[in-house]
Amino acid sequence: MREFVAAPQAAEDERIDVGVLFVGGGPAGIAGAIRLGRLLADDAATAEALGETPIAVIDKGRVAGAHLLSGAVVNPSALRDLLPGTPMEDLPSFGPVRKEAVYLMRPGYSVRLPTPPPFHNKGNWIFSLAQLGRHLAERAEELGAMVLPETAGQTLLVDGGAVRGVVTGDKGLDRDGEPTAAYEPGVEIRARVTVLCEGTQGHLAGALAEEFSLRSQNPQVWSLGVKEVWKVARPLDRVIHTLGWPLRWAGKHGETGGSFIYPMGEDRLAIGLVVGLEHHDASLSVHDLLQQFKTHPMIRELLKGGEREAWGAKTIPEGGLYSVPDRISVPGAILTGDSAGFVNVPKLKGIHYAMRSGMLAAETVHEVLKGGGDPAAPGALDGYDRRVKASHIWRDLHRVRNMRQALTKGLMVGGGLASAMDLTRGAFPGGTFRTRRDADAELRVEPRDYPDPDGALTFDKLSSVFLSGNRSRDDQPNHIRVRRRVPAEVAQAWVAMCPAAVYELGERSGDGMVEVLLTPSNCVQCGAITAKGGRLTPPEGGSGPEYSIA
Repeated sequence: MREFVAAPQAAEDERIDVGVLFVGGGPAGIAGAIRLGRLLADDAATAEALGETPIAVIDKGRVAGAHLLSGAVVNPSALRDLLPGTPMEDLPSFGPVRKEAVYLMRPGYSVRLPTPPPFHNKGNWIFSLAQLGRHLAERAEELGAMVLPETAGQTLLVDGGAVRGVVTGDKGLDRDGEPTAAYEPGVEIRARVTVLCEGTQGHLAGALAEEFSLRSQNPQVWSLGVKEVWKVARPLDRVIHTLGWPLRWAGKHGETGGSFIYPMGEDRLAIGLVVGLEHHDASLSVHDLLQQFKTHPMIRELLKGGEREAWGAKTIPEGGLYSVPDRISVPGAILTGDSAGFVNVPKLKGIHYAMRSGMLAAETVHEVLKGGGDPAAPGALDGYDRRVKASHIWRDLHRVRNMRQALTKGLMVGGGLASAMDLTRGAFPGGTFRTRRDADAELRVEPRDYPDPDGALTFDKLSSVFLSGNRSRDDQPNHIRVRRRVPAEVAQAWVAMCPAAVYELGERSGDGMVEVLLTPSNCVQCGAITAKGGRLTPPEGGSGPEYSIA
């Protein structure tokens, strides 16, 4: 990780100086920029002290929102506070949730269940996160923020025990890292405060944790979600969640997760499957499990006469409260959203927490700057930690602090424990349920019978990557760090796990080791490899998926 931390070096005329830098143009970063923009609009003195560019947002996607993907049934509380006076109807949404249903799935049939409290969605609104992100980026620019897409944060600038900004990644390098005719070197961006809003598996957030020795009671764990958007013949009138098949119930398999289905207007629906990455099956593929899920009679009927229009994949931090770092601010920098682990797993909600944390970061930064403080001084940004811990983010995560861990005990036992935790607000059975790193799960090959892709209902991985709008150059440098010879079970797990067909099995040797072959240009930057023993670093800015409706 030390290779991604450096001291500032660029002369004044060779760098960009900004006031506050938000790294990541997702819900946390854009909400933070909007909130800070509003505060500075009423505080001309502080705004002037921040220079010509008081607020900047960098994002590695080609356009704002290009890398945003979520099952976006959103609690609107943070949006309402962020945009006071703006009716929800004026935002690019698919309307409020009207109805909901939960099913227990078995091969060939389903049983409707009473809706558990965590799955209640009435009052929430349905969005395409990519579309919402683009809209909010425009709002941020109207308030004076400089939004820079196609700009990846590659290196964290640290000097004197404080974060001083970032270095952006080079562009226009060939496969061997040599400049091409389109070469553009990265640049130092110096900032009074750097707010890390990189989402799941944040690259610089990982460097920050190492550099400043951030720790948590439990290691972070992740799930992988794979999602499709379908144009359908018949409208869907409710949000649907399912449990059970095609996942296996017994705790010995370590398979956790479920599906979501929700309407996107009268003629579209989103369908996705989320599966924990601590499972033991080296042949488990979330992408292929989603294809299998669609063959169920109930799901097939929803999609009958329809056409798949979009696809995407992303990891979700699921460790909960005990996986949040012991500090979420350090001198000169703040952690927000998924980068900090603010996700309520039972409710499958994280977007409003990300937005709220970005807003709290903005309020903290403004308070320090307005008071003439130095954000790089030790303890100067501690107010952010206090704000988060006094907010509904912390209260909500405390209530469900052990529920994700309980679910690893299997659907029946884990479901019963989770229900008891929900009823008692986490008081029973108490204590701290431990997690282990996803990469430490014992692996064994348990062959599964995935359906063959038919191009109508079920699809292969490469055709799915095409639908993500992937814009990566075939000849750009490899941004994936993995050991190239690993035990056969590990290699097979990487091949199966990756929804974008990045990994292939290569030459086997007599010692049980296998060579791993890579096609990095397929990568949609879901982050799963970081959870399972490798490391995803930022690719060239502007590459990767270009989600438009997913």
